[in-house]
Amino acid sequence: MSAAPKTSPGSFFEDFAVGQDIVHATPRTVTAGDAALYQALYGSRFALQSSDEFARALGLRAAPVDDWLVFHIVFGKTVPDISLNAVANLGYAEGEWGVPVYPGDTLSATSTVIGVRENSSGRTGTVYVRTRGTNQRGEEVLSYVRWAMVHKRDAASPPPEPVVPDLAAAVAPDSIAAGHVPGFGHFDMAAAGARARWGDYAAGERIDHVDGMTVEEAEHQLATRLYQNTARVHFDQFAAKAGRFGRRLIYGGHVISLARALSFNGLEAAVRVVALNGGRHVAPLFAGETVFAWSEVLEKAELRGRPDVGLIRLRIVAAKDRPCGDHPAADAEGVILDLDTWVALPR
Repeated sequence: MSAAPKTSPGSFFEDFAVGQDIVHATPRTVTAGDAALYQALYGSRFALQSSDEFARALGLRAAPVDDWLVFHIVFGKTVPDISLNAVANLGYAEGEWGVPVYPGDTLSATSTVIGVRENSSGRTGTVYVRTRGTNQRGEEVLSYVRWAMVHKRDAASPPPEPVVPDLAAAVAPDSIAAGHVPGFGHFDMAAAGARARWGDYAAGERIDHVDGMTVEEAEHQLATRLYQNTARVHFDQFAAKAGRFGRRLIYGGHVISLARALSFNGLEAAVRVVALNGGRHVAPLFAGETVFAWSEVLEKAELRGRPDVGLIRLRIVAAKDRPCGDHPAADAEGVILDLDTWVALPR
């Protein structure tokens, strides 16, 4: 009688089926140490996440955890079950942040498979999942859709019936919960280091965030371990030597957080990310390369019932070893990220 295997090779494309529900290990209690390490890695200066006193003035009990740290922790829970054998994470849609997360909260994640499609090579397939992160009270802190290209276990296995979900091009502003945005009636512009409110931005405006950050090998691996993301492509140089690039790839979420931190210069009052409309990792980033970013205001909207808050739909583009004063297009050389979000600002 053979013993059951004690280790898991991760899921391959053949292991996914539409409608499949996945409960991800391991629940994670967020600590003040996580928040401090996150700030040390990216240098974010947004006042809401930096100051308990600033947060209390806006009606919160303390400074919440950074929105993207919440995303990375929830995302990291899903990697062993969804993307351990992924070639690449391809895109995001229909993302919304929920109640604020504070140190001491415990986050868990579940996912539902909403689409599968074998790719033309026959060696990989695309898997679409909707992931939901909750706190210890069952309150939703984040939900989003992502899709990843995943290796097949056996290239000769028959393809499944393709199912590609119909996803919204953007989260509708009317669907964003006003209660998830703190009160901006007493927003201290000086404390935030902010020069512009919601009304000072215009659709079509482009903002060069000026500064650059060079990524070190140690810090991106430290960050990815912080999120308990186990994807081999970020850690295993022995295996990476035989891959397409011959070296470890930096986790795409690391680029998102770098771009968000850089965006402070020009968007200081955009202290809360409320929705993720879409995005793609255009090209890989490697240690030793320097990240720059620019943003475009795609549109503006009011938040229902909240005269103190305005929403900006913001496209942020990040490039490596290329300052963004010329606002390079998404397909330009050096561009690594094209992200579409809604952020909240004081009016």
